[in-house]
Amino acid sequence: MTLDKLTPGSICLIKRLSIGDKLGQRLMDMGIFPGLVLKVVRNAPLEDPMQVEIDGYSISLRHAEALFVEVEQHEG
Repeated sequence: MTLDKLTPGSICLIKRLSIGDKLGQRLMDMGIFPGLVLKVVRNAPLEDPMQVEIDGYSISLRHAEALFVEVEQHEG
């Protein structure tokens, strides 16, 4: 499953990034990398961007970027 499919309130474990190059590096620079737990906080009114929380800080991602973040749904 990819991050762009999750709804607000969902908690997931980042499994892998399925892109390299500049976008993959940008996501990693923002703190998005495998092994971290992430929570989807909200979607903007027109669905883009989405706000996620990682380790106590918030990040806004476009759905086009979240498409490359493979996750596993996580309980609690």
